[in-house]
Amino acid sequence: MSNKIIDVADAVSKIEDGMTIMIGGFLGTGTPHTIVDAIIKKGVKNLTIISNDTGIKDSGVGRFIYNNMVKKAIVSHIGTNPETGRQMNEKEIEVELVPQGTLAERIRSGGAGLGGVLTPTGLGTIVADGKEIIEVDGKQFLLEKPLRADVAILLGHTVDTKGNIIYANTARNFNPIMATAADIVIVEAENIVELGTINPNQVVTPRIFVDHIVGSDYNG
Repeated sequence: MSNKIIDVADAVSKIEDGMTIMIGGFLGTGTPHTIVDAIIKKGVKNLTIISNDTGIKDSGVGRFIYNNMVKKAIVSHIGTNPETGRQMNEKEIEVELVPQGTLAERIRSGGAGLGGVLTPTGLGTIVADGKEIIEVDGKQFLLEKPLRADVAILLGHTVDTKGNIIYANTARNFNPIMATAADIVIVEAENIVELGTINPNQVVTPRIFVDHIVGSDYNG
C-alpha cells in the first residue's frame, strides 16, 4: 500500500460487529484513545477484546465495557473496572482471565504462527480447567493456545509514512506483539514523520506489519 495514512473515520469503518480486536496498552498507557473513542461513537457490538486489562470507567478499554459493546474479554485482570466484574457475575459478558505472561506468549504465538506455548503457570488452579497438560522431560506444562485478532489497534509515538514504529517508554508494552497477530493493524501515531527520518536501529515494529496509520498532525 503506497499511502497508509487514513483518517479516523476510515479506520473505524474497518471495525464491525462481532469482530475480535486487540487493543494495545496497560491501564490506558499505550492505548490508542482516539481510535477507541471513534469505535465507541460508531457503536459496534458483540466484540471480543484482547488486552492487558479492561481499564477504568472513563478511559480507553473501560469505555467499551461501560457501553455494553463486549461479549468476551480476554485479559490479565479486571480489578480496576468494577463494571467488568458486575457484567461477568451477571453473565452479561464472558471474561477469560489469563496470567499476564501467558497472555503475552499466546499473542506472540499467534503472531509467529505457532501452535501454542507450554507453561507451568496455572497448573493446579482453575486456569488449568479444560486445558491439555503435556509432559516434557518429566515436567508438566499447560498447553496455552495462540491468540489472533481480526484487527489490532495500537499507539505509536513516532511513526513514519510507511508504518515503521517507535514507542514511548512503557507505552511499548503489548503493542509490538499485537502488531504481529492481527489480520489488519491500525496504528494511531502521536507523531508522523517522513520515510528515512527514523534511525532503522530504533524501529521496534517494522512497516511490514502495519496496514493503516491514523494521525492528526501530518501535513505531507
